[in-house]
This record gives sequence, structure tokens and C-alpha cells, in this order.
Amino acid sequence: MLGNFTYSNPTKLYFGENSLDYLREELMQYGKNILLVYGGGSIKKNGLYDQVVEILKSCGKEIFEDAGIMPNPTVEKLYEGCERARKGSVDLILAVGGGSVCDYAKAVSVSVHCKEDPWDKYYLRMEDVDNEIIPVGCILTMVGTGSEMNGGAVITNQEQKLKIGHVFGENVFPRFSILNPVYTFTLPKYQMAAGFFDIMSHILEQYFSGEDDNTSDYLMEGLLKSLIHSSKIAVKNPEDYEARSNIMWIATWALNTLVAKGKTTDWMVHMLGQSVGAYTDATHGMTLSAVSLPYYRLIMPYGLQKFKRYAVNVWDVKPEGKSDEEIAKEGLSRMEDYMKEIGVVLNIEELGVTEDMLEGIANGVFILDGGYKVLSSDEVLQVLKDSMGK
Repeated sequence: MLGNFTYSNPTKLYFGENSLDYLREELMQYGKNILLVYGGGSIKKNGLYDQVVEILKSCGKEIFEDAGIMPNPTVEKLYEGCERARKGSVDLILAVGGGSVCDYAKAVSVSVHCKEDPWDKYYLRMEDVDNEIIPVGCILTMVGTGSEMNGGAVITNQEQKLKIGHVFGENVFPRFSILNPVYTFTLPKYQMAAGFFDIMSHILEQYFSGEDDNTSDYLMEGLLKSLIHSSKIAVKNPEDYEARSNIMWIATWALNTLVAKGKTTDWMVHMLGQSVGAYTDATHGMTLSAVSLPYYRLIMPYGLQKFKRYAVNVWDVKPEGKSDEEIAKEGLSRMEDYMKEIGVVLNIEELGVTEDMLEGIANGVFILDGGYKVLSSDEVLQVLKDSMGK
């Protein structure tokens, strides 16, 4: 492995069917006022809301609710959440939901006591936190983002047509996260498949970087093989506990900073996908799936040996009698077949993108690049056009 790095992850995980039992233990470490953050109401339908509220009340907590967190949380919602947290003088933000809810909770946690506009400070200027941070705990109901064990917080500014993620340091990581695979069973298939590809993209965007013999690459190949195997089972039987539990665990380790160690990483697929999402409000994982193959086919000649390794070690392509390019192309072809099998989007037009949006989306990529820019403006436009089949 190349380079020097440090590794620390402060998030404590509780995993399994009985994991909610540990919420009481965690709550005892925080003050009385809790901001309960959740989305559109599915946790009320499946009974999780009642369970969580009962635990909070039994622990003597005062509950302040912040509901209606959308799949792509907006800056206006962020401001609203900050105001609720201030009024309640909250001691802990408890996020119950998927990655967007967890992202939002972290964004609120760093913004409540921020003396400037948090959008300008954290998302345009990308500055670090220099104020008090409210601790966050997560109860996960959807897998994909890895937000339950990292410092990422993505916020959308619809007026500016920007969807930006700020990856904060370990001081912003959730203090604890509760992961019960059963909570993911009732997720609609479209959202489930989007989450699966989000996981895959997280791994690939770290994998396709660097050519040294890196332990992280071996770990990622194993995660990918497990994801492919389990996701094929889950799309046929969403309540297969073994498959869903494996996927939940893979999602966490795909983006909790471990496999990035010793890697340069390349997040251009996320930059492309997030810029598409800023214009369409489309489901995050589907924006990634729609742009991935055109991007990887474009850069494949520049990393041919890595794409060959990917084909052989992940997709079991037999290399005998084939050129390196043929092996690499076959790997991407098998990836495309897999994507069709699990039901993800392969064309950005399906997400609402029109040709007149392409230049604006491309410009958004370069605002969002976060230091990961590897394409020219012409190449970005070409990937977007290829993503439309043009």
C-alpha cells in the first residue's frame, strides 16, 4: 500500500434483530431534549415510530419532532431543522430513516450553532466545523449511503440547482447507529435497487484508483462479490434476512472510510449523479446507475489493467484467449447485465433529463468536483450524452 494515513471511526454499531434494545443504553449518555428526525411517515406505518417514542418516553426524554425529511434534503429544510433544534435546546439528534435522513441530521448537527449561513460555509466554501456540534444517533431503515458510519451530509439547493455533499471529519460521525435488517424489508423495490447500486458505486469509486498492490482492493472485491450475490436474492425475495443482513453490513463498510485507506479514490460518478439529481430530484442511486457505464467505458483505456482485474476477480470472466481490452469490456458487459437484472436505470432521460439541461448539469459537475475532477468539460458532456444514448 502506498502513502501514509491514520484511521479512526468513532461510531458504535448495534447490529441485528434485537439491536433496538440498546437504544435505552445509549440515551442515558445524553441530556433530556431529543430532536426526532424522520421522513415521510413509513416508520409510523410499520410501527417503528411507536417503538422509538415509547423508549424515549420511558427514558424521560422530551421529544421535539422534525418530520418530512425528503429523499434529497433541501437547504430550506436544513434551516427549518436548525430552528427546531434551537427552540428545543436539543442534546441529541436521533435520525430514524435512510441515508437522506441521516445525512440531514448531521447537516443540522453542525449548523445549529453556526454563526454563518451553513450552506455558504459548509457547501460552497467547504470549510470545517469550528462551532459546537450536536451529537447524532441513527436508526437505519434503508441501506446504501453508509451515512450511519461516516461524516457525509448531502444537501440540495434547488434554486441554485446544486446538490453538494460535504464529508465532515470523525467529530461529525454518528455517535451510534442501530442496524436491524428487518427494518429494510418493506422498502419499495425501486428504492431498494437504487440503494444496492449506491453501495456498488461507493466501492467502485474507491476501487478504480491506483495500481499498487493494495489490501483495500482485495477487501472491495470481496464486498462486491457478496453484494452481487445477495442483491440478486433480495430482488426476488425482499424478506430474505440473510441477504438483507449481508447487504446492510456491506453498505456500512463500503463507505465508512476503511477501504479508502491507501487509495486516491475517484468520485466523478457521484459528481455526475449529484448534478443530475440537482436538476431532476431523481433518486440518488438511480442517477449513479444511469451515468456509470458511460463513464467507466470512457476511462477504461487509461486503467486497463485494473478493469481487467475487476472483470476476472469480480465477474469471473475467463481470460484465456482474450486480449486485455476484451476481458475488461466483458467485465463491464456483465456489470450491465447485472444492473438490468436488479432493475436500475441505465438512461438519464428516464430520470427527466432533457438535452437542454446537459450544459447546466456539466457545469454543476465542475462546481461539485471537490478535488476529484478527472474529466475535461468536453468529456463530461460526452458522458452525459452517452448516458442518454445520443
